[in-house]
Amino acid sequence: MRKTLLIGLAAGIVFCIGCARELNKITQTSTIDALLAGAYDGDMSCEELLKFGDFGIGTFDTLDGEMVIYDGMVYQIRADGKVYRPGLKTKTPFATVCNFEPDMSFSMRSADYHGVKSIIDEKMPNENIFVAIEISGSFKYVKARSVPAQQKPYPPLAEVAKNQPIFEMTDVEGTVIGFRSPGFVKGINVSGYHFHFLSGDKTKGGHVLDIELDEAVFKGDICNKFLLVLPEDDKLKDLDLSIDKSEELEKVEMGK
Repeated sequence: MRKTLLIGLAAGIVFCIGCARELNKITQTSTIDALLAGAYDGDMSCEELLKFGDFGIGTFDTLDGEMVIYDGMVYQIRADGKVYRPGLKTKTPFATVCNFEPDMSFSMRSADYHGVKSIIDEKMPNENIFVAIEISGSFKYVKARSVPAQQKPYPPLAEVAKNQPIFEMTDVEGTVIGFRSPGFVKGINVSGYHFHFLSGDKTKGGHVLDIELDEAVFKGDICNKFLLVLPEDDKLKDLDLSIDKSEELEKVEMGK
C-alpha cells in the first residue's frame, strides 16, 4: 500500500508541475507587421491562447474587433462598440498574453494619456523589458476604436483604419489593459505602449486612442521571457516583412 501511495503522490506532483501557471512570460501569436500587411486569418483558438495567459490583448479572425483578456475571460469589442463573449473555438491572427501577477502597484490621479505613460516610465524606468499593465478606476474620458470584419482580398490595416468606428466615453469606470514593449521588438509587436479598454460593466471598450483618468490603481507585471508563435502553415509565405512599417503602425495605433 505504501508503494501505491508513493506512486500516486509522485504522479500528483508531476501533474501539478505540468499545470502550473508560468509567470513573467509574454506569449504572442504572429507579428504586428504581418497584421499590418493584411494577415487577418485566425491561426490560434481562444481556447489555446488561454493556455498561455489569463491577461492580454489582440484581435480576431478576419480582424473582427478588438480583444481583451481579463481575469481569464475573453471579450470581443466589435465595430458597433458593444462587448461580446466569443466562443473558445474563435481564432485570432494576432494576440499578446501573459499570466498576470503584478510586481508593482500604485495610485494614479488626474493624468492625461501622456501623463500616464510618463508616470509609468518614471516608476518603471527599464524600458528594455516587457511590462504587462492594468489600470483600473474612474476615467473622465476614453477615446477608443474598433475595426469591422474584412473580406478577402484583405486590405492593409492602414486602409481598414481609415474607416474605423471611434467611440468616446466620459465619466466611465473601467480598466485599461495592455503592454509596454521594448524598442527592439519593432516589427514584431508595438514598441512602447499598446492599450485596450474594457468598461467596468463589460458593455463597451476598444483600442485606446486617448484617455484622461480621474483616479485609478496601476498594476505592473515585469516579464523577462518572450515566446513568439508563428503559423505552422503558409499564411505568412507571400508577405514581404522586411519593409519598415513604423510610420504606418503609428498612424494605425493613434488613429491618425
